Amino acid sequence: MGILFRWFILTIAVWAATVIQTGVTFDKPWDLLMAALVLSILNAFVKPLLRLISLPFIILTFGFFLLVINALLLWLTATLVPGFHVGGFWPAVRASLVISIVSFFLGYSRRPPPTPPPRWRWFTRAASAPPRAPTPRHGPPPGKGPIIDL
Repeated sequence: MGILFRWFILTIAVWAATVIQTGVTFDKPWDLLMAALVLSILNAFVKPLLRLISLPFIILTFGFFLLVINALLLWLTATLVPGFHVGGFWPAVRASLVISIVSFFLGYSRRPPPTPPPRWRWFTRAASAPPRAPTPRHGPPPGKGPIIDL
């Protein structure tokens, strides 16, 4: 169910990019759905490899090279899906920025937080724990140390 939700969010983000950016268009709604599907597959399999290869450029540009990677993936999507069109590199950069922002706000990359353990387990473990051994004291035992006479 999560995969369909992420695909739906990416479809909305790609549609928003086609509405906002003039160089990105689609012919039919089916082409938009296919473009979102191809883009999600490229994001899952090709993008991590591109990030690894271009890690020095990403560090050097403080992460702005990720926009170039996203634009190249969007451009590759346009070549793979016949009814989806990207007018050039700069429209792809601006459209990938729109897709990233819309996907971020709609929750494309959000993961549910980890669930903490139930509180009753914490109390039962504390109650059933064996008693601790006394901690050793440092220094001589009481009454065997130096005498301070005033």
